[in-house]
Amino acid sequence: MQIASLDHGLQDTLLQNAKDYLKQGCPPVTKSREIVEKKLGDGNAYYGINTGFGILAQKRISDEQVIQLQYNFLLSHAVGLGNPVPSDISRLMLLLKIHALSLGYSGVSEPVFKQLCTFAKKDLIPVIPEKGSLGASGDLAPLAHMSLPLIGKGKFWCPEFKEHKKAKKVLQAHKLSIVPLGAKDGLALCNGTQLMAAYGCHVAIAASRLITYADIIASMSLEALQGSIKPFDERIHAVRPHQGQSDVASNVRALLQDSEILESHKNCAKVQDPYSLRCVPQVHGATRDAMRYVNQVLLTEINSVTDNPLVFPDGDIISGGNFHGQPLALALDFAAIALSEIANISERRVYQLLEGTDGLPPLLMKDTGVNSGYMITQYTAAALVSQNKALCHPNSVDSIPSCLGQEDHVSMGSLSALKLLEVLKNVEQVLAIELITAAQALDFRAPLKGGKGVMAAHNTIRKHIPHHEGDDYFRRDIMRAIELIRSRTVLEQVQKQTGALL
Repeated sequence: MQIASLDHGLQDTLLQNAKDYLKQGCPPVTKSREIVEKKLGDGNAYYGINTGFGILAQKRISDEQVIQLQYNFLLSHAVGLGNPVPSDISRLMLLLKIHALSLGYSGVSEPVFKQLCTFAKKDLIPVIPEKGSLGASGDLAPLAHMSLPLIGKGKFWCPEFKEHKKAKKVLQAHKLSIVPLGAKDGLALCNGTQLMAAYGCHVAIAASRLITYADIIASMSLEALQGSIKPFDERIHAVRPHQGQSDVASNVRALLQDSEILESHKNCAKVQDPYSLRCVPQVHGATRDAMRYVNQVLLTEINSVTDNPLVFPDGDIISGGNFHGQPLALALDFAAIALSEIANISERRVYQLLEGTDGLPPLLMKDTGVNSGYMITQYTAAALVSQNKALCHPNSVDSIPSCLGQEDHVSMGSLSALKLLEVLKNVEQVLAIELITAAQALDFRAPLKGGKGVMAAHNTIRKHIPHHEGDDYFRRDIMRAIELIRSRTVLEQVQKQTGALL
């Protein structure tokens, strides 16, 4: 079954599929396994089934050692280090691996496949170290750790994903037996791009919400700074018809509809706004277009078979390179660069809000001196933006030969994936800072009201984050703003006024 789109329902869809496989079976898995079993007796050599791995591919494995080969593969490849992959991304890795195996080109044994589906059904999530993959022969080390609980090794997240417990004890508690591995099982489990894909999907789904919030928050800043709506005129974007640019301009027009603030400075002497206001459609829109491409790469990838060798319905078993992570590495690097620009331009708007122009008090507080106001929030935003610049150096341009030269070009896409998540978090935090400063600035425009979408956002924010007349513990406000951005609370209230935003 093909996954049709990347959205917040992805994990639910994948989980339901896994539950269905437990009830009804999965014919493609059955058929591909029959082919593997048949080939074992024909006397020929098949990579990873009755041969060694990587540089050892020329070494034939005796029939008596075929099963031990798979156990050794899992154990020897589980050499990951570093912090654990976040539990929600580990869950997605497991679900994506089940989905890939279900397509029926991997030859995995049915007991192993069903046990993975049982893990998913019971929400038994393996603990997976984040470091160790080169993103070339798939995500070998992370996927080996994901698979260790099948043989009673490794650990699971539990309870409530706050601690780890040994897999053997968890299996016993759930009355689950250790599953014997069959020929090719270890290779089918560990070859694949599921770590890279899981990180990418997680970020892409979060980013789809984040870029809409960026338009809402930018519109709040535009109103607070008495910016012009003219740069958002539909005719401007019709003559440079990038989809993302047009969508952002449309969103801002909807958000600013019925604005008293816009009307109040309609005939002011200001000719042009700074780029951080005037070029919101061009900058935010370019990120939208980039993420549209990234989403398509991810969607193709999660509906693909990325292990090796592949078992085809006609009976052929063919070695190839579908596990190479280059398509993802490039896309994930692109995503990091694209998302970082949302933070870059947001930080510049924060600076504008604090500068004390257009009738706003410097640092967004009337009694400064004894109060520092929001001065240091901009420092934090600047630090996050600067960190993103380093994180956005593309890992996909790097390669270190491995496997004694057999794997002489690698994608480093796993590093792209890990850094992309950090970039996303930094962007969320910068937008949170702009959110609290824009809300504070809008307070000084009262009794004039902003556009109906802007006011819906502002009113909702004020239910969670107060206006400040003096210095306070602003970190608390930033953390609350991050929670709002990660939820749909503000977005839902805004769209009640504006209709669906693009």
